[in-house]
Amino acid sequence: MPLSPTLVAAGPLAIWIYLFLARGNFWQLREDDIQPQPLARWPRVVAVVPARNEAETVARTVSSLAKQDYPGEFHIIVVDDHSEDDTAALAQKAADESGASQLVKIHSAAPLAPGWTGKLWALNEGIQVAANPSVEFFWFTDADIEHAPDTLRRLVFRSQKDSLDLVSLMVLLQAKSFPERLLIPPFLYFFLMLYPPRWIADPKARTAGAAGGCILLRRTVLERIGGFAAIRSEVIDDCALARAVKKSGGKIWMGLTRASVSLRGYGTFTEIRNMIARTAFTQLHYSLFFLVVVLAGLFVTFLFPWFSFLSGEDPAWFLASTAICLMTVTFGVTVRFYALPWPWALALPLAAVYYGYATCVSAVRYWLGRGGQWKGRAQAPR
Repeated sequence: MPLSPTLVAAGPLAIWIYLFLARGNFWQLREDDIQPQPLARWPRVVAVVPARNEAETVARTVSSLAKQDYPGEFHIIVVDDHSEDDTAALAQKAADESGASQLVKIHSAAPLAPGWTGKLWALNEGIQVAANPSVEFFWFTDADIEHAPDTLRRLVFRSQKDSLDLVSLMVLLQAKSFPERLLIPPFLYFFLMLYPPRWIADPKARTAGAAGGCILLRRTVLERIGGFAAIRSEVIDDCALARAVKKSGGKIWMGLTRASVSLRGYGTFTEIRNMIARTAFTQLHYSLFFLVVVLAGLFVTFLFPWFSFLSGEDPAWFLASTAICLMTVTFGVTVRFYALPWPWALALPLAAVYYGYATCVSAVRYWLGRGGQWKGRAQAPR
């Protein structure tokens, strides 16, 4: 027998009640506001910056790292991952102009070893160059991020204060162009829905996640999990690293910041589609079954409420309007985090459709042997 409109509307409402009340309050965005206090001794830190074809942004990244007001010993290693532009030269120039030539080392990565993804290989090269028992923390940061001067001090203080082994910050992504305003806030919203920060920080919860653009990790913990070789083939490397650390008994934490910003802009829908498609099917473990489930889930969760509401049948429209209110209010917090007007919160269903489309593209690319594309590399071949 066909389902009644009321039952159809009740399903999405139940989903949104769960997301609102029982998903770790993922939608309540809390920006990292820790105020570092003096430590008896500030540990030695080495920043490792993997860079492949980052000529547009690497200079600003290196400059922001050179300007860190960190009280302890601090060095920077930029790993040039076979760039085809002037990444290495521009990184060196930025170091010279910042008066930090002695702090910055530019290292050319060896040829990519079989079985490794590009970023993990570059990071592994960096820690090999920095091999020194006196190094207590590695700071892994992307070559397209401009950090606030106190970022490292805050990361280290939080790690020492709370005895954390891995600390990461989700930096502020660009939301200037129309495609960015429509699709970048949902990216943060969906990510936090998958990896609620409260669950990440809970030692009893299985959830483990990190923001790969800014990770502080204890050297001893990296050695304990077997180094990057233990996760060398992972496409979603940040969450794989967090999972390995947490599984080994380590304590992890992830927060958000607007003080450090991504310099990578997405001016077109195609660019954002490619960004999503790089890891979307990997997140589903390359499973056709999970792909179908996720597409159905997106439809039921984000589109069904509107269909039920527009049908105007009583009481289906009331149940649907309640689900829409929960959807809009929870996403509205993310919209305001990006300083966008509230009406953008109504665009979440459209964004969900686009993310479903990009996930399908991700699956097709994987089946064609072009999965995990990044900077000219297919890192998840079938």
